[in-house]
Amino acid sequence: MKAATKSYLDKAVLLSVEEQERLLSRMTGKLPKRLQKDKLSREEALAIQLELEDEQLQEWRATMAALKAKTAKTQEKASKVAKAKVATDKASKPKASNAKTTSAATAKKSTTPSAKTKSTTTRRTAASPKKVANVSQSPESK
Repeated sequence: MKAATKSYLDKAVLLSVEEQERLLSRMTGKLPKRLQKDKLSREEALAIQLELEDEQLQEWRATMAALKAKTAKTQEKASKVAKAKVATDKASKPKASNAKTTSAATAKKSTTPSAKTKSTTTRRTAASPKKVANVSQSPESK
């Protein structure tokens, strides 16, 4: 277990009663047990807790900076890939002379009978009765 440093002891003394209670409530591990057994004074325990929290904050900041750098790097790669894709798409588009021939070819395709759509006016709905053709029966079948 760490010993309280002078700078953190000074900070602990300056805390208000409410701030001290909040800091004490965040204590974990051996620190609260040592405080209960009177091995540490209240100010020493507060100073140690302040120091621990400052160290954790510095570690968290370093981790977040590394994550932000990694995210920025991947976003940069993604934007480069997207730009390269746009450039290849522009290069692969047909030229104006080819565009005329392709539009003429699609116009011919639309006039062929196979391209015509079927009429949907002969659809029956469930509400309409089905028409049955009257078939005259031959005298032999009677």
